[in-house]
Amino acid sequence: MKHILWLVGLLLLSACSQQKEVKQSMEQVPMYPDYTDVTIPVNIAPLNFLLRDSACGIEVYADGQLIGEGDDHRLTFDEDDWKEFLQKHVGNEVEIRILAEYENHKKAYPAFRWHIVADSLDPYLTYRLIEPDYEVYNKLELQERCIENFEQRSFCDHERVGNRCMNCHTYSNQDANLSMMYVRGEGGGAVLNRNGELSLLDIKTEEMVSGSVYFGFHPEGKHIVFSSNVIIPAFHSAESKRLEVFDTKSDVYVADLTDCKVLSSPLLADSMQLETFPTFSPDGTSIYFCSANRIQSLDELESLQYVMCRISFDAASGEFGEQVDTLLKAGSSVCHPRISPDGRYLLYTVQDYGTFPIWHREADLRMLDLETGEVDSLSVVNSNRSDTYHSWSSNSRWFVFASKRDDGLYGKPYFCYVDRAGKAHKPFVLPQEYPDFYDNNLKSFNVPELGRGSLPFDAEDVKKLFETKKRFSFSLPEGQ
Repeated sequence: MKHILWLVGLLLLSACSQQKEVKQSMEQVPMYPDYTDVTIPVNIAPLNFLLRDSACGIEVYADGQLIGEGDDHRLTFDEDDWKEFLQKHVGNEVEIRILAEYENHKKAYPAFRWHIVADSLDPYLTYRLIEPDYEVYNKLELQERCIENFEQRSFCDHERVGNRCMNCHTYSNQDANLSMMYVRGEGGGAVLNRNGELSLLDIKTEEMVSGSVYFGFHPEGKHIVFSSNVIIPAFHSAESKRLEVFDTKSDVYVADLTDCKVLSSPLLADSMQLETFPTFSPDGTSIYFCSANRIQSLDELESLQYVMCRISFDAASGEFGEQVDTLLKAGSSVCHPRISPDGRYLLYTVQDYGTFPIWHREADLRMLDLETGEVDSLSVVNSNRSDTYHSWSSNSRWFVFASKRDDGLYGKPYFCYVDRAGKAHKPFVLPQEYPDFYDNNLKSFNVPELGRGSLPFDAEDVKKLFETKKRFSFSLPEGQ
């Protein structure tokens, strides 16, 4: 029936357009971004797109009904109509057909499908907007974007923090009322947000090789687990690779944010090992991290391969377990463990060596089922360019990641649906108000994180925090 409605529509259009014949194309629609055959949440902003050809008009049909039209090669949906369309078809697959107008004819492209699911994405996304190069961080911003529409704002920028570089922002349990970010350099520190009240923390003791770098919240919010890293950049002579970033020293600790104490274990601060990228399990009883044998020279860099490890932790006593378990030896290097909030899946990145996958074209995502021990290669998700820097939505049905699949240079946030059987679906890029946004944008979306609400502070609040120069120092507990 849907196919018949589509054919009737084509005949009517051909009759009304006296001079232009409608031709059926066998070629895939030249849509950018590629939104063909994707699974989308019921609360996503309109999937505005353009056609990479000379089209002078576009019409979009869903199950034979017109849902959008444009008068050139770009199509922008009406937001109210889009929301109505999503609500009408939630839980269903919808057949989408595109009719494009050209100078002498109209072209009907083969149909594709949108699967609209009731599992919503967390409505807010934070990320670091940065030039994708190694020596420039001017005009760097931390931004918040609502994925349900096109509203965005900066909540930290380099000018308001003394022209310092900023590290990335992370939520506790995707909660906008508890989060943290780092401002690097002399006079910087960790900016802790508790219900909009900001504190500046120096999470550093004399025993640590550096200040805190990578971190994750305990589910109860009182503790964070973090790594202390000495990070070195190195340049490649090969044309295919530009930059390598690696650790010469790194250890893992836990910080008590209430008592300003740093908790340590010799199992996580072995001078012959490099421990990094720690994260708590959703129940707070385990710490997952990556570990590798320390290399002695740059010549050994390609042998620097990390494994996935786990150690138990008791938040009440502040005590660590007495042994480290190795979970993954991938035959390559693993990094960035992130566990779904329901505790079922461990998402991580693999690359040939090292821990800085954004510069590794071969970097891919993997997903470990913590119940069965099976590893999904996520072939439907990965590209032939860097895919990494991932985080989960609070319902464990979605994750976002940064991908350089378009050009190998600019990272963009992609969303992937994981259904209740654990199957990952084809990802789609964050929609933008203007279809040619990504063609004109000259910054990377770095380390995207999903949140359940809007952050209760802005860039001016961060500026005022640094102007007060009031900060909290950390120390080891007595007896350590």
